[in-house]
Amino acid sequence: MASQDFTPQYTVPGISTEDGGKIIGVLRMRLHAFNDLHLTLKHVHWNVVGPHFIAVHEMLDPQVASVREMADDVAERISALGGVPQGTPGALVAERAWDDYSVGRADAISHLGALDLVYTGVIEGQRAAITEVGELDTATEDLLIGQLRNLEQFQWFVRAHLETARGTLATAHSYTENQAAADAIR
Repeated sequence: MASQDFTPQYTVPGISTEDGGKIIGVLRMRLHAFNDLHLTLKHVHWNVVGPHFIAVHEMLDPQVASVREMADDVAERISALGGVPQGTPGALVAERAWDDYSVGRADAISHLGALDLVYTGVIEGQRAAITEVGELDTATEDLLIGQLRNLEQFQWFVRAHLETARGTLATAHSYTENQAAADAIR
């Protein structure tokens, strides 16, 4: 994302408008990540097939609802800090640093392999955001930490389908969604 000035005219008490702008910039990318994630989860929900269809199909709806709530919480925090949450598809596509989800209609385990990598990216971004805002605002840091716990639990649900009884993760050496989808079914 190109460096933009998100410095608000006002912000919450105890935070400078300059720091508020930095926090808004970080949260803006989290908003994009959550909007993208909930759409990706719905895409998988609609395109999963095979013997594990119903288990994965039904596992994803609560994740979608939770991630949508995360997006709403982040958008409201941006507003509270004096910023403008940009939740439009155009803003997401223009500012994101990742590609669209690359798996179409596929069996459940293939999708779960690809979702493992998606969750890894979102979680790594969340941890980086926590580090960035940690010294600036404990309230925003707390919000992001709570969301991180949920994201890690969702990845655990996905990984439970990809792990062997010996603790080997099928996607451990995958670097793309398509590779992870293929590795998951081997």
